[in-house]
Amino acid sequence: MESLWKLLYLLEPAPITLIITAVAVTFGSAFRALNYGKEMERNRDLSEASITLDRSQALMIPIMSSFSLIMMFYLFSSVSQILTGFTAIASASSLFFCLSPYVNRVKLQLGLADPYVSWCCSKSITRTQGLLLVVCVCTVAAWLVSGHWILNNLLGISICVAFVSHVRLPNIKVCAMLLACLFMYDIFWVFYSERFFGANVMVSVATQQASNPVHTVANSLSLPGLQLITKKLELPVKIVFPRNLLGGVTPGEHAADFMMLGLGDMRAQVYLYIWYATSGYAVGLVTALAAGILSHSPQPALLYLVPSTLGPIIVISWLRNELLEMWEGSLPNLNEKVHSVEV
Repeated sequence: MESLWKLLYLLEPAPITLIITAVAVTFGSAFRALNYGKEMERNRDLSEASITLDRSQALMIPIMSSFSLIMMFYLFSSVSQILTGFTAIASASSLFFCLSPYVNRVKLQLGLADPYVSWCCSKSITRTQGLLLVVCVCTVAAWLVSGHWILNNLLGISICVAFVSHVRLPNIKVCAMLLACLFMYDIFWVFYSERFFGANVMVSVATQQASNPVHTVANSLSLPGLQLITKKLELPVKIVFPRNLLGGVTPGEHAADFMMLGLGDMRAQVYLYIWYATSGYAVGLVTALAAGILSHSPQPALLYLVPSTLGPIIVISWLRNELLEMWEGSLPNLNEKVHSVEV
């Protein structure tokens, strides 16, 4: 009975906010991916075409993810500044990708002229796009300086949406194959990696903080003010919320003070029958958080998310006599129902 009382923590601001954010991101990513695909078809822009994974590529994702995890576990301190640099570039471009449709919508509604002003990377850039790019770069710079968890979440969500929009799976067969592999990947690295590597590899990598290149520059230039405000960074590969969300926790102090969810646990969803998938995702996420509270230990979220999302989709499609077509990818308008899976 005492254990059940502990589940009341799920009703506190931090877990509720985490659940709402994760569900909203998965749902929004699906529609952004669908709209992006329609934009590319309408504009016939082959340079921005989505990448469709085949079976061999899907099987390689858990293998390459495991290799990357081991490298990060042993070499993170040596390459953290390089990772931060690449992450900053990816974050700026992803944020630009996510905000562009809204900026364009406002521009059209207001009837604003938007002349081309320059060219970059063989593409022309309008005045509005240039201003938006400056805003995105400034946002990333603010994250580099402050390391604030809100900016970390904003950039992480942007990376999530951008990836989901560019990478797709052709059918449920490939989806199920990949999710089954990710299911075992997550369980092994969370529950069993300590037996082989002396520490929980997944948790160790997830809680490591990267060296801040801005701090390094401030040290080399002897800028004491900048040295004081810059700190180690949580890379935006997860969303984090202070456990005491309303208590003003200092960002970046202690990983234990934050609830976290990896981007892969938001993006590793099959966007077929979106309402069923989203509902199942919400149930799986609540179950994962509840298991973490009751066991007092980190949980592999995909252990709960894979069955809760893939299961309803297979059952519903079977009841509708569409499972075979969706399994092979031959259902009409399947591309409007299948989106991406990412680790």
